[in-house]
Amino acid sequence: MTEDHDDFAFEPVPGLPEKLPRGETMLWQGSPEWWPLAVSTFHVRKLAVYFALLLCWEAVSAWLTGQALTEIAMLCGWVASLGAAAVGILCLLAYVYARGTIYTLTSKRIVIRTGFALPVTLNLPLSLIETASVRERSVGTGSIAMSVTKPNRIAWLVLWPNVKPWTFANPQPLLLCLPDAKTVASTLARALEADGNGQRLQAPARGATSQSSDYAPSGATMAA
Repeated sequence: MTEDHDDFAFEPVPGLPEKLPRGETMLWQGSPEWWPLAVSTFHVRKLAVYFALLLCWEAVSAWLTGQALTEIAMLCGWVASLGAAAVGILCLLAYVYARGTIYTLTSKRIVIRTGFALPVTLNLPLSLIETASVRERSVGTGSIAMSVTKPNRIAWLVLWPNVKPWTFANPQPLLLCLPDAKTVASTLARALEADGNGQRLQAPARGATSQSSDYAPSGATMAA
């Protein structure tokens, strides 16, 4: 990683709470892209469309009630300013979350370090990954969801936003908005196979435009 993660200079290795033990090697490390994160997780496009429709509604309503053009302009300016502020705040949050998140894949585990106010580090052993699925998105990135063998369970709020949507009962960790999702998926597939539990990663699915889309079920399910 580059040195722009000076906020976490206390880490012996960026993204890791401690140096890797003997016999464990780092296979890949990366972070989400902030704009796809803003679109898929913070829904900035949907919010912008909402405020655009609200602006049109307010303008038409004001016109039909006979308000002066100056009053309509002031009303539209207020709605537009409110919408721009809301979208800007969400974009800033997406940027901060992307900057504060580092995913690390080693020969033994996946490490998710996320958060900017209270950083949290999650260690997920490869042996606990039951299935994994990858989905490429129209914004040029991809995400990898992983189901955890039962009875193991990770709190949904601890994972957010690195969690597959609508999996509250059995939260699935998610590697979000990766610019090199295909490469990461291949590396993860080899790591899972080397872990001794066979192939557990499905081929990429295409055509998704929203993070709320379901991931296709994996073709293989194996216990750790």
